[in-house]
Amino acid sequence: MRAPHGVPAPREVPEQRRILAVLVFSQILSGAGLAAGITVGALLAEEMLGSTGLAGVPSALFTAGAALGAVGIGRLCRSHGRRPGLALGYAVGALGSLGVVVAAALGSALLLFVALLVYGAGTATNLMARYAGADLATPARRGRAVSTVLFATTLGAVVGPNLVALTGEVAHTWGIPRLAGPFLLALAAFGAAAVALATLLRPDPLRLAEQLAAAARDDGAAEGPADGDAGRPDASGDRLGVAVGTTVMVLTQLVMIAIMTMTPVHMQAHGHGTQAAGLVIALHVGAMFLPSPLTGLLVDRLGRRWIAGASGVTLAAAGALAALAPPHSVPALAAALVLLGLGWNFGLVSGTALVIDALPPTRRASGQGLVDVGIALAGAVGGLSSGLVVVLGGYRTLALAGGLLALAVIPVLGWAARRPAPARTAPAAPRTEAERT
Repeated sequence: MRAPHGVPAPREVPEQRRILAVLVFSQILSGAGLAAGITVGALLAEEMLGSTGLAGVPSALFTAGAALGAVGIGRLCRSHGRRPGLALGYAVGALGSLGVVVAAALGSALLLFVALLVYGAGTATNLMARYAGADLATPARRGRAVSTVLFATTLGAVVGPNLVALTGEVAHTWGIPRLAGPFLLALAAFGAAAVALATLLRPDPLRLAEQLAAAARDDGAAEGPADGDAGRPDASGDRLGVAVGTTVMVLTQLVMIAIMTMTPVHMQAHGHGTQAAGLVIALHVGAMFLPSPLTGLLVDRLGRRWIAGASGVTLAAAGALAALAPPHSVPALAAALVLLGLGWNFGLVSGTALVIDALPPTRRASGQGLVDVGIALAGAVGGLSSGLVVVLGGYRTLALAGGLLALAVIPVLGWAARRPAPARTAPAAPRTEAERT
C-alpha cells in the first residue's frame, strides 16, 4: 500500500518492535492455556456427564465466556489501555482453569460449566492480543503485525496438546482426573502471561496510537482509513469494512469450532486414545497459527478480500476431507484438521486486517471488542450445536454442513466488492520539525 502523491508515507514508530516482542512472549505462554480446552474439554464433559450429545457444551461455554470477556476486555482497553485489559483477561482465564481442575476433582458438573465460562476470558484475551500488535503498524504492514502475534501462539498451542498424557499423570498423582491435567498447564500459562503483560507492555500501544493520531490531526497531516475520519461523515469508521471483516471471521470461527470440537469425540468412538486425538489437535492448532507470517504477507500484498475468499474454499475442502476420511485413519483426519486450521487462519488474519483498516484509534478497542463478541458467539453456537448434529446425523453430516457453510464467505465478499468504497486518504505520521518548515 502506497500513500497518494503528495502525502508523506507512514512511518513505523520505534516502539512497535518492543511491543511486538512483549506480545510474542506472552502469546507463547498463553498458547498452552488456549490448547487445554480445545484438546480435552469435550472429552472431560463426556466423561463427567456420560453423554456424547453434551460433549459440545464445554466448547460452547468457553466461547460464550470469550464473548463476555471480549466485551469486558474491549471496554477496559478503551478506558485504560491494552496493558490492563489484556493482563486482567489472562488472570481471569487462569482463575477459570483452576475452577475446572477443582470441578473435576469434586465431580461437580455445575462448577465445571461455570469454570469453563470463566476460562473463556483467557481464550478471548489470546485472540484480542492480535489487535494490540497492529495498533502502531502502518497500513501496509498490518497483516504482518497481526500474523506475528498469532504466530507466537504456535509454540505453546502445539506443545500443550502433546502434554495431555504427562499433565494427566501429574493430575492423577494429585488425585485429580487425568483429563483435568491440561487445565493445570492452562492455570500456569495464563497466569504467567498476565504477569508478563502487566509488567512489560510499555508503552501501551493503543494509548500511543491515539496520541500519534491526535498529533497528526494537530499537525494538519492527512489521516487514513484506520487513523481518523477523513472523507467520512463521522468518526465511526467504515461500517462496510467492519461488517465484511466480522462476517468472514464469524463464519470461519463457527465452522472451525464445530468440526474441531467433535473430532476428538469421533476419534475416541472409533478406538483412538487421547494421545492420538492430542496429536491431531496439535497439528490442527499448529495450522491455525504456524502459517500466520505467510498469511500476513499475502494479506498485505494480494489484498484482504482475496485471502478471505481463500479461507472459505479451504474450509470447504477441510469439511469434505473430514467427511470422507476413514474413521480409523489418523493421517486422513489429521490432514482434514490441518486444512481446517489453515482456513481459519486465512479468515482470521484477513478479517482482522479489514476491521483494523475500518476503525479509527479512538474506536478501535470498543469496536474490536464487539467484533470479537460476534466471533465468540459464533464459536459458542458451533460448539453447542456440534454434539447435537453428530447425535442426529453423524460426524460426516457435521463436516459436510460446515464445509458448505464456509463457502458463504464468497458471495459476501462479492456483494461488498460491488459497493462503492468510502473516500480515503493515506495516513501520515506526525511531521518532523524540518517538514513543518
